[in-house]
Amino acid sequence: MSITIATKEDIPSLVSLMDNAYRGEPSTRGWASEGNLFIGNKRTDKETVAQLMEKPGAVFLKYINEQEAMEGCVFLQKKSNKLYLGMLSVSPALQAKGVGKQLLNAAEKHAHNQNCSSIYMTVITVRENLIAWYERHGYVKTGEVLPFPVDEKFGIPTQPLELLILEKNI
Repeated sequence: MSITIATKEDIPSLVSLMDNAYRGEPSTRGWASEGNLFIGNKRTDKETVAQLMEKPGAVFLKYINEQEAMEGCVFLQKKSNKLYLGMLSVSPALQAKGVGKQLLNAAEKHAHNQNCSSIYMTVITVRENLIAWYERHGYVKTGEVLPFPVDEKFGIPTQPLELLILEKNI
């Protein structure tokens, strides 16, 4: 296995991985699915991932297995002296097997290399199991809650949603 920076050639694999990890039938095989919170199977698309790659200070890290298949990824963007972490995705068949933890560790190394003082993220407030998982890895609730940005091309929420900010000092 290796964790490296994704390139534009990886965009189709990144999109497929994120969609399968979070939405639709494949996501039901893992514990991190948010499919019950949305009508629709799309978590992202090629255009959105390409735009994220173009942002200043942004990278996607990808987790590749021995057969060169992408099984995990995470979006990172340096903002001031902090690192934003988003879209942490692991193939549903490999969830709860340490891939997510390895990606978090790689994100921390990246943050350290970028001279960041902390890593922060947003998590849908009703995803209590996911929040608890991040807390077990040193992230804490900041108390700040943001409105969930609805974009119907990525699904319609089945209930009102908000985002909780979690942060970890490094």
